[in-house]
Amino acid sequence: MKSLCVLGMGYIGLPTAITFAKHGMTVHGVDINHKIIEKLQSGEIHIEEPGLQNIFDEVLAAGNLTFGTTPVTADAYIIAVPTPINPDNTANIDYVRSATNSIIPYLKSQTLVVLESTVPPRTVEDHLIPILSKSHLRIGEELFISHSPERVIPGRLLEELINNDRVIGGINEKSVHLTKTLYSCFVKGNMHSTDATTAEMVKLMENTYRDINIAFANEMALIAEKIGFNVWEAIRLANFHPRVNIHRPGPGVGGHCIAVDPWFIYEQTPELAKLVHTARLTNDYMPSFVAEKTKSLLEGINNPKVAALGLAFKGNVDDTRESPAILAIKKISEFASVSIYDPHVKENWTSKVDTYEECLINADVLLLLTDHDEFKSISPNFASQLMKNKIVFDTRNLLERKLWAEHGFEVHLLGNPSNNLNKVPIHQTPQR
Repeated sequence: MKSLCVLGMGYIGLPTAITFAKHGMTVHGVDINHKIIEKLQSGEIHIEEPGLQNIFDEVLAAGNLTFGTTPVTADAYIIAVPTPINPDNTANIDYVRSATNSIIPYLKSQTLVVLESTVPPRTVEDHLIPILSKSHLRIGEELFISHSPERVIPGRLLEELINNDRVIGGINEKSVHLTKTLYSCFVKGNMHSTDATTAEMVKLMENTYRDINIAFANEMALIAEKIGFNVWEAIRLANFHPRVNIHRPGPGVGGHCIAVDPWFIYEQTPELAKLVHTARLTNDYMPSFVAEKTKSLLEGINNPKVAALGLAFKGNVDDTRESPAILAIKKISEFASVSIYDPHVKENWTSKVDTYEECLINADVLLLLTDHDEFKSISPNFASQLMKNKIVFDTRNLLERKLWAEHGFEVHLLGNPSNNLNKVPIHQTPQR
């Protein structure tokens, strides 16, 4: 296989296309968004990822990577389009179906189709195979199909694309073999063979496990708020147990994985996925809790203003998909004016400003929602000169609260009603 067509130039598809191109394949990237294609064709990537622009420049100069809004004939196709959830929390696989239909005119004998998008179980069996059968190529003999879900984290995409293990779920042995051959040009991790439906469930189980773990941490934070202990200190001490790794609490769960994938399991078997459902409800409640607590901090203040730091769903990325920060800000906007600052997010948002100063001026509460490294260095002295009332609500355990208190701030930490001002270090697997 020398040529590859990647459908979907988002947070997974673009780095995947660039990585294949860097390792010698001729790659054509496809996206139905004309603005994204025009930007890529002009030599500029549209996502923030360390080192990606440099490699992009390299493969463009080498002529290994092209872009368009329609597919081309290739030896292999990777489908990496979004799979959002509908308002009723059911999976929307319209993009997957549309992308699969779009490649039918270009398919030839001995072609491989790999679905990387995270999907509900049996998507390959119930959707991809019937659609691809319209090509009149014999499935499993002339046309080969696999599901190999991505397992990477924003901020470390390039490293993890290469070094992480991959699960290869093929419809038959040759599909698995061809998929391993395709990825072997750059993957250094182990590649584990299975069937397509199991591979679909592996990805969902990985993210659901983490969602449940975070939900447990968030539930403990809510209990801490009620009965009075420092949940961060309790988690730190509990994690000294050799078989315990409790994740971090926070304002909710975001990103297009952990906040979405558990619903794909629940949709299939709602009568059985009770723990999955409860965890989702717990994590989905956290933005509302943050808003409720913020409202209580503003009690008695006329025309209150909140300075919200962060729009991205996690630190040091520009990804706002399913961000709990956005959900909390929307709820807070119902009772206070909100000014937003995020140094990573480039797109326009209502009330988003360009500097710390604009965000903090005349604010009553500084609300920290995203754990960007830049926020660690905010000067409490600087903030005190700009804000109208000195109140801080840290939902990420990021700030040196004792230092802020020394500058006259009333400091609040999610899950720490006892108001212990010592910052508790938490070292765990990064949340996606």
